[in-house]
Amino acid sequence: MVPMPPAHPAPSEGHQGPAELRTEGLAKAFGGRAVLRGIDLEVRRGEIVAIVGASGSGKTVLLDCMLRLLEASSGRVFAADHGRKGVPLVDITRAGESVLSRIRLHWAVVFQRNALFSGTVYDNIALLLRENLELPEKEIMRRARESLAACSLDVDDVINKDRDELSGGMAKRVAIARAIAIDPAAIFYDEPTTGLDPVVSGNIHELIWAMHNRKRHGNEQRTTIIVTHDKELLRRLSPRVVMLHKGDICYDGTYDGFGRSDCPPAQEYLREMPVLHGRPAPA
Repeated sequence: MVPMPPAHPAPSEGHQGPAELRTEGLAKAFGGRAVLRGIDLEVRRGEIVAIVGASGSGKTVLLDCMLRLLEASSGRVFAADHGRKGVPLVDITRAGESVLSRIRLHWAVVFQRNALFSGTVYDNIALLLRENLELPEKEIMRRARESLAACSLDVDDVINKDRDELSGGMAKRVAIARAIAIDPAAIFYDEPTTGLDPVVSGNIHELIWAMHNRKRHGNEQRTTIIVTHDKELLRRLSPRVVMLHKGDICYDGTYDGFGRSDCPPAQEYLREMPVLHGRPAPA
């Protein structure tokens, strides 16, 4: 694995990669209740971006709108189309299914509860490769074994295990292995350490860092977006921090700057983060 950064690595100001994802005036309401109020956000290739905020601030709604798992009430989402090199960002809020499917082939999502379906570890990894990339079975097996090994799992021990035989930490690693098997341009994590003990959480921090720095085919940089309440993850990875408060962005900058911010919602949230992170994952 790629070594973890020091506890407080020097912040990387002004990331210079091309744009990977951008929202313009993104808003979402449920039954008249506004959750997002016109979010303008640009994520550049190679960044690690952590989206934080109190419960109900709209973090997961923002993530789902960026992935177009939810339709925005207004505003637009633009994404890089890695299937067509040199093409400007595509407006996925208006894209048809064929364009959206092509873009999603270069994304991977690690859900809070892992979203592993019933069956073996191999079945979970192979499904996407088999259905979307039309790879031969030998290549699917090679990728499955390689991704499990990259996630520090004993491949021969785990590959034929059923989903229900996995511990919480193993299930999270398998979910990440499934994500990287497609060699994604961007990995999205929704609360990747919620409900895990501190030791397992630390292992997942290291894994997220290693997967971010694992070069794609063609030596391209990967982009990582994490919704989290995990203060230790922020401390160790030192990502760009985007904080939502009442449906708007109230802080966007380095983790060190977030800790020193004179923004009252940020200070209150930093005090509450350990409590929020310690809550069990919702059923």
